[in-house]
Amino acid sequence: MAPGLKTVKDLEKYWEVFKDPEDPGKGRIYGSPPGWKVDEILREKIETYGLDNTYNYFSPGSDASLAASLASAYKKGGPWVGYYWEPTWVTGLYDVTLLEDEEYSDEKWENGYACEWPAVDVTIAVHKSLPDRAPEIVEFLGNYKTSSALTSEALAYMQENEVEARDAAEWFLREKEDIWTEWVPEDVANKVKEALEQ
Repeated sequence: MAPGLKTVKDLEKYWEVFKDPEDPGKGRIYGSPPGWKVDEILREKIETYGLDNTYNYFSPGSDASLAASLASAYKKGGPWVGYYWEPTWVTGLYDVTLLEDEEYSDEKWENGYACEWPAVDVTIAVHKSLPDRAPEIVEFLGNYKTSSALTSEALAYMQENEVEARDAAEWFLREKEDIWTEWVPEDVANKVKEALEQ
């Protein structure tokens, strides 16, 4: 539908692909629910890029409505463009494409959000007494590595199968053995595998 669409700025050329059903003379970009800080950022960003000339910014009433709009378009094989974040079940379940943007810089961000979103790193920290009290936990946390994609996949499993976190944890331990066995000593890994067989 839009073979040359690779960046946020390319959207200007493809507005007809994403026609607003309520205003077919413009495209529709799905934004965040009202009241979220990101809603303000997206509105300004769209103006900064001049996309407000060819698109209407549509703010769904809730995150569930936003997810439903994407899911509906995806299942019908139709076009959809808008804001979403990860990790979530949506990004784990559907093959969505992140449009490229200008590389992040403080200057661009502070002047109309004219770049990609800043990365948010997750830091694992422990109380200074934990290495003495529970060295095995500190060792585990030192080995622990994950990603948004992995978390999204687990959330998608929960969504598709309508299960709780415990069930997803068991699924993860069965299906991702190559990952979690790197986090724990061999004897612990063997105990977990044995427990899963019971």
